[in-house]
Parts: sequence; structure tokens; C-alpha cells
Amino acid sequence: MTMLGGPSGVATRAIHQEEILKRRIASKIGLCYFDITSLHVDAIVNPSNSNLQPGGGANGQIHRAAGPMLFQECQTLKGCVSGEAKVTKGYLLPAKYVIHTVGPHNQEKHILASCYQNSLKRCETHLLRTVAFPCISTGAFGFDHEEAANIALSTVRAYLMTDIALGKNSLDTIVFCVYSERDKAIYEELLPIYFPGFSRLDSTLSVHK
Repeated sequence: MTMLGGPSGVATRAIHQEEILKRRIASKIGLCYFDITSLHVDAIVNPSNSNLQPGGGANGQIHRAAGPMLFQECQTLKGCVSGEAKVTKGYLLPAKYVIHTVGPHNQEKHILASCYQNSLKRCETHLLRTVAFPCISTGAFGFDHEEAANIALSTVRAYLMTDIALGKNSLDTIVFCVYSERDKAIYEELLPIYFPGFSRLDSTLSVHK
């Protein structure tokens, strides 16, 4: 008989704790196919440009839904460099805040990862517990869709693992909001790989009201 305190017992407990951690992290992840401007979350992430001006795609959509006061506040922020993130109020949006980040123009993986990292850091510093991400840089900036998804998911997973390991538990829900059938298929394939225990049934419908 193997003693619980022996090597096998320690290994079993470690495996059990790892499984609990994985499921805990997976429970924080959501996937939705709704218009990001309709989500009732603490913050939505806006894939913006260095001048923080209204543009095309999700950026223009967010500005139109939030109203002109969003751009007025953006003008006070003096722009944003690639990979960084800045926060404004959400104004007419259901979301309380908008986190503006600027993705890479030339497929720089580290800059795209920084967009997700810095957006999550802004959530932490502003005590925002629920956030929704679009597919950053896959529109006009032309980042490969599958590679962008891998970067997004690996970066968010690493952030959550560190956050929980440090005892912070600073985020409740992170939603990946996809628009196209292509991105939907990519995320549905990759999410269970990066977040074992994730289920399509867990896609965070409660944030859409």
C-alpha cells in the first residue's frame, strides 16, 4: 500500500491541484458571437490606432455606439503606442469603460501579446473584473487569424495563472468576442486546448442583455 504522504501521494495531490487550477481558469473564459458594443461587462477592449481616432471595423463601431464624448476623452490622452493600453469611460455603451489598445502593423508577435497583457493590467489597476476582447489586429492590420488567436489565448492563460498563483484573483470573466465564422471556428478549436474544461455551453451569454 502506498502511503498518502509518500512520493505517489504527493504526485497525486499535485496532479489534482493542477486540474483544479485549470478548471478554475477555464471557468473565467467566455466566447460570444455578439456585437461587442452590446456586452454588459466592466470594460470592452477597442482595437484602436496610435491617434485613438475613430476608424473602421470594431474601432469605428465602438465609437459610434459610445457617442462623441468617447472621442473627446480620447483626444486628451495624447495617443497610444503599439502594444500599450489606455482607459476611458464607456459613455453610451453598456460597458462601464473602454480599454484602447493599438495592435501591430507588421505581424510583431510580442506587440500583440503586449496588447492583451497591458489591457489586463489596466483591468487590474482600475478594479475591473469583467472584460471583453475582440480579435485584435486581424482586421485592417492584417495579422494572421489563427496565429493571433494563439497569441491571445496563451497570453491570457499565462496572465490568469500568474494572477491566481499570486493570490490576486483580480478577474472574474474574460470574454473573447468573435464576428466571423472563420474566427468562431478557430476559437472553438483552440479554447479547449488552452483552457481544458472550457465548453461551448459555457460561452458567456449572461453578458449580453
